Amino acid sequence: MDEKRNRLKESGRDLAVSWALCAVCLFGHLSHIFGANASWIRAFHSTGFHLSLSLFTLLGPGRQLILDGLKSLIRGAPNMNTLVGLGALASFAVSSIAALVPKLGWKSFFEEPIMLIAFVLLGRNLEQRAKLKASSDMTGLLSILPSKARLIVDGDEEKLHSTVEVPCNSLCVGDRIVLLPGDRIPADGIVRAGRSTVDESSLTGEPLPVTKLAGSDVAAGSINLNGMLTVEVRRPGGETVMGDIVRLVEEAQNREAPVQQLADKVAGKFTYGVMALSAATFVFWNVFGMHILPANFPHGNLLSLALQLSCSVLVVACPCALGLATPTAVLVGTSLGATRGLLLRGGHVLEKFASVNSIVFDKTGTLTIGRPVVTKVTTLECDGDKNSRQKSNQKWSEVEVLRLAAGVESNTIHPIGKAIVEAAQAAGCQNVKVTDGTFREEPGSGAVATIEQKKVSVGTLDWVQRHGVDENPFQEVVEFKNQSVVYVGVDGVLAALIYFEDRIREDAKHVVESLSKQGIGIYMLSGDKKHAAEYVASVVGIAKEKVLSGVKPDEKLQFIRELQKDQKIVAMVGDGINDAAALASSDVGVAMGGGVGAACEVSPIVLMGNRLSQLLEALELSRLTMKTVKQNLWWAFAYNIVGIPIAAGLLLPVTGIMLTPSIAGALMGFSSIGVMTNSLLLRLKFASKQKPVCKLPLEAETSSQSDVLTSKISKLEHSAARWRNV
Repeated sequence: MDEKRNRLKESGRDLAVSWALCAVCLFGHLSHIFGANASWIRAFHSTGFHLSLSLFTLLGPGRQLILDGLKSLIRGAPNMNTLVGLGALASFAVSSIAALVPKLGWKSFFEEPIMLIAFVLLGRNLEQRAKLKASSDMTGLLSILPSKARLIVDGDEEKLHSTVEVPCNSLCVGDRIVLLPGDRIPADGIVRAGRSTVDESSLTGEPLPVTKLAGSDVAAGSINLNGMLTVEVRRPGGETVMGDIVRLVEEAQNREAPVQQLADKVAGKFTYGVMALSAATFVFWNVFGMHILPANFPHGNLLSLALQLSCSVLVVACPCALGLATPTAVLVGTSLGATRGLLLRGGHVLEKFASVNSIVFDKTGTLTIGRPVVTKVTTLECDGDKNSRQKSNQKWSEVEVLRLAAGVESNTIHPIGKAIVEAAQAAGCQNVKVTDGTFREEPGSGAVATIEQKKVSVGTLDWVQRHGVDENPFQEVVEFKNQSVVYVGVDGVLAALIYFEDRIREDAKHVVESLSKQGIGIYMLSGDKKHAAEYVASVVGIAKEKVLSGVKPDEKLQFIRELQKDQKIVAMVGDGINDAAALASSDVGVAMGGGVGAACEVSPIVLMGNRLSQLLEALELSRLTMKTVKQNLWWAFAYNIVGIPIAAGLLLPVTGIMLTPSIAGALMGFSSIGVMTNSLLLRLKFASKQKPVCKLPLEAETSSQSDVLTSKISKLEHSAARWRNV
């Protein structure tokens, strides 16, 4: 990474120098046009001064580019640098001949090599920046691991004073470490003592924490939530699940071959063709010119004429338009993406994404919002039978249940507890405090506390029964799709059930339907349970046979590679650490902007707005950009197909018209203007395409939000009516 940054700095210095020279050159021309008379200003548009600027450009910022092009030509593999180098050298050579031999009557155009080098270096610098952003050093991912661990030094697991802090990279297999609530696990291992819940969502994709008991495996990078654990290290140092993901990412990035632009694919043959035509022009006019020229044509020296026409061929074929065709369109496309909240890292990304025919979605955090939310509160009023309600002598409203449950859960860091607190705040419940010394929590089971002289327990059915609940007046709880349930007991009575789910994004179904209509294959990978994954897939419209559940990071990567073996161009959409390897291995990785840094680091496309519908915008923008690139290239090639024969003297015998090198240079500039104008029109094309694309999801989103608001208002009015009755 340091080497890449150093190369980018060098490229930036060359770019700054070349554009400074370009600005001085333009200043000289403008001062001449507006008739500035000061002697020091006249020096800026003198032939000698422009010759010096052009020579300094070729020997300074353009030297490496020209040398690379000539070396490629010598090796027999010419590229775009070869075309640029030949064009710049030909322009300089013809201008130098015109300046040194004034009697030839040629016009010098030393500004052409300066402008050409400046524009080409701009495109190269932008490409280098994009590649640097696209390649990740993964230090951000590794930095989430703790630097130290609490090592048990005397084998006594019950005494905290027998631990000592040591660097994590010094841990060995068999070492025992202590984890307190809130600690990140520093190494892969197995639990030897204690009980806790561990948040593994960043590694597995499951939104709910996992209960860990003696004998359970734990992975480095996951978070110990609410209990103390003693863990025996099974993998030392960097040999962790997190380290495995980093290695998979690096391997995937190294496997990727650079995407060649269309101009590069034909650059070699085009270079040889231009050189051959230039040589043929010189030979033809030097040998046959006397016989085919009009009698009244003041041809003078045939050698001079042949040299002038052969140089015109080289100049008119100078690949300024070819060099600008891709970077200008990509520059406009990426800037358009930025205004729409899309981070697009480079032209090769746009090219690949435009041709994607398979898209693989992660479930948690991508198709869903990635955290549990309260979906329903069922109380005795709603579901209990009449006899049970009469026996309890208490009717608990949804608002009151949420208020008491939130009072208990406000003392925990469990995701379900946070969801209950958020739901209570949304319902307008007042904060209540737990009586000091009464709060108790058991990881994986629930929590209990005394609030307003009421004993409130929240957790599993077994947990509330252990705290005084004798019977379950509710009907048998059915596993609702991807929902889970928490029981709330108050003073020995089962007061309510609270249902949770990882809610599906509102625009997920529309995005999947739109992609399917475009003939793109849709797949879903998830580390979550099978029934939850298949339910989400059924809601958004993904076929059951294209859903894989319970998959680990390396299995996601393997699935991507299997699709690629079937000659499919695959895009992966994800948001977590567990998606990093698959994102890097896919042809195009797309990260949700609300995901962890690792996913964003390895993904060449980031949806900064954290909206799945931005995927459709990115796809449309990629296709329009590549269409513009191809239009630019066809324009550049068509210009050369027409311009080269004219420059070679095709019209000279019939009409007496010939292109001088200066006119050829002007035409070359005109072709560049045409390319840049077409690139700028991309803004209008994208704006016109966006109207129908955005309309449907916007309406759907508005309608959905309206339904949600109406539902919330109805519930609040219902609750208010109950409170008035009380």
